[in-house]
Amino acid sequence: MSRTNSDTGVLQVALAGSPNCGKTSLFNGLTGSRQHVGNYAGVTVERRNGYYTFDGQKVEVRDLPGSYSLSSFSPEEMIAQRELVDERPDVVVVVVDSTSLKRSLVLLAQVMQNSKKIVLCLNMSDEAKKSGQKIDIPLLTKLLGFPVVETVGHKNVGLDQLKERIAEAAAAQPRKSRLMLGERLERAIDHVADALQSTEAPNDARQWYAVKILQNDPLFVNRILEMGAAGKAVLDIAEKEREQLESFTGEDVSMYVTERYYGFVDGLLREVTIQVSHIDTRILSDRIDAIVVHRIMGIPIFLAVMYGIFWLTFTAGAYPMDWIDQFFGFLADTIVAYWPQNQAFEVQSLIVDGIIGGVGGVLVFLPNIVLLFLGLAILQDSGYMSRAAFLTDKLMHKFGLHGRSFIPLVTGFGCTIPGIMATRTMENERDRLATMLVLPLMSCGARLPIWMLLIPAFFVPALHAPMLFAIYFIGIFLAFLLALLLRNTVLKGEEAPFVMELPPYRLPTLRSVVSRMMMSSWAYLKKAGTMILGISIVMWALTTYPKYSDPADTGDAVPVAAADTASADKEASFKQLEHSIAGRIGKFIEPVIAPLGFDWKIGVATIGAFTAKEVFVSQLGVIYALGEDTSETDLTLRDELAQDYSPLIGFSLMLFLLIATPCMATVAITKKESGSWKWPALQFFGLTAIAYLLSLLVFQIGTLLGL
Repeated sequence: MSRTNSDTGVLQVALAGSPNCGKTSLFNGLTGSRQHVGNYAGVTVERRNGYYTFDGQKVEVRDLPGSYSLSSFSPEEMIAQRELVDERPDVVVVVVDSTSLKRSLVLLAQVMQNSKKIVLCLNMSDEAKKSGQKIDIPLLTKLLGFPVVETVGHKNVGLDQLKERIAEAAAAQPRKSRLMLGERLERAIDHVADALQSTEAPNDARQWYAVKILQNDPLFVNRILEMGAAGKAVLDIAEKEREQLESFTGEDVSMYVTERYYGFVDGLLREVTIQVSHIDTRILSDRIDAIVVHRIMGIPIFLAVMYGIFWLTFTAGAYPMDWIDQFFGFLADTIVAYWPQNQAFEVQSLIVDGIIGGVGGVLVFLPNIVLLFLGLAILQDSGYMSRAAFLTDKLMHKFGLHGRSFIPLVTGFGCTIPGIMATRTMENERDRLATMLVLPLMSCGARLPIWMLLIPAFFVPALHAPMLFAIYFIGIFLAFLLALLLRNTVLKGEEAPFVMELPPYRLPTLRSVVSRMMMSSWAYLKKAGTMILGISIVMWALTTYPKYSDPADTGDAVPVAAADTASADKEASFKQLEHSIAGRIGKFIEPVIAPLGFDWKIGVATIGAFTAKEVFVSQLGVIYALGEDTSETDLTLRDELAQDYSPLIGFSLMLFLLIATPCMATVAITKKESGSWKWPALQFFGLTAIAYLLSLLVFQIGTLLGL
């Protein structure tokens, strides 16, 4: 039984609306941080619930999956229908894009057939007004018989009024629907709905049940069949009404019903719309699209935009990176300077070498993370990401990827986990699996600190942005090739069709962009302050124990020069590292990775990167803090790496870290989303094997060429 206000004391409100209508912005504005995200039972579509309080009344808001209608074609539409028909929320808020009311209001017409308490939310009303459109809200409210409110979700405009209208709708007595679909269709619907009174069909949803039975929808037909003889009688009546409608109209009932929905919307808009000018909101978008979505220039423009973001990430991020690096260096030097001599040296080493060397080595790249996510947020909020999906659609199909794969793949640049979860919108299971399996090849934000460390260490400044662009491009190229291989072997089958919508361009708001950027950056900070901190401490312990004692050390003090002392300390530090647990692990795997140009130190750091990719940086930070005496040379970690390894080894290492060993969180989410261990196993071992082979070829061929 569904929960209602009277059952629990909590008002149940559902937000329904099409994709790109701003529904999620309204949900975030209403509920703030009081949100819970999970999955609908039995499917992989995300469920979002949140709460707010209005006039002492606690309100639970359900953000339904974006859908253009309440049909039973896509998982989103089926779930939205199930939530409204079966769960029976107290109030349904239908959110529509005010700039495209004709298309958006069809969903409202369908909701009017299964809900009595409704609020119509005209979102993006500012854009509609700029285009010269004006809606007579009082008249619209009168014609519909329920509250109507104008909002601007991404600016939190109209939220108080929306809460008031929700409370108003909840308190009002249920009214008969004022939906008008034409005399013949309404008569057929009424006949079937009257017959449903003898069944268990919900009272408020009988009109909707009648429509779906007339359309011969298998989901509702099967429900009615389960009701026994009464259900069979309803289906007989529906069959007669269907035959009469098709005989009169000469067309399929489903098509006729859709036409009547649009007819209702057209008539409603003619009554309430006042067009004070003839400005088309899409004219500017179309003019911009003539350039950026051009069939020849579109792809080069997209690549130039992405290159610009990478250039900005490196150039603008260099200064704050240096400030953070200097701060952690100052902090470590201060602790060492004021630490009591010969007292609790291991605690000092833990703080300076383990915590500051590990976590500080990761936090130094926070400015780059912020800038990258800033650029992606602007592209997404402006509407350009949808254009990029359109541009790459044909190319992706040639490589076996679906058009809907674009958004998950782009999301993977931030983090692979939400990228894999974003594949839930894909209906074809083969397309979905192919996208999930290649997603780790998108260079995620966790790898960015690695590139920020390795690229400046091995390449001159003029090559920094090109190398960053290249490593991202290599990942994309390999993802396409691997997808092509998968779709022609283990995932062979037909591809699902792809139809997409290009929303009008919008100027990103500061609040929205900063919110997206801060959420991603905060997730990075939390990881650095929790998991990476813990791993850094574990890594410090693995590089510190067991303690190494020099058998040649007799304990007799022998005067030596300062230079000899520094050299002896450095040698002792390396012997300690080699003698430690981490050193022994590294030495054990060194013969396997040596053909790639890697030594035991890189091997140890690479193993640690399985927990989280950015841990590679903190691992090296701990190793070099313990393995080198930098008090005299004041070398940074980049300088240390540049001294120990060649650019060829650096590039081989970048390739390996780009492709190999998806992190443990990626393996876990792939298992969860695919429902089987075979797919994450194929992903993990397959990508690692490819990484080993490519790094081997690069290093060995480069060595033969004298690089």
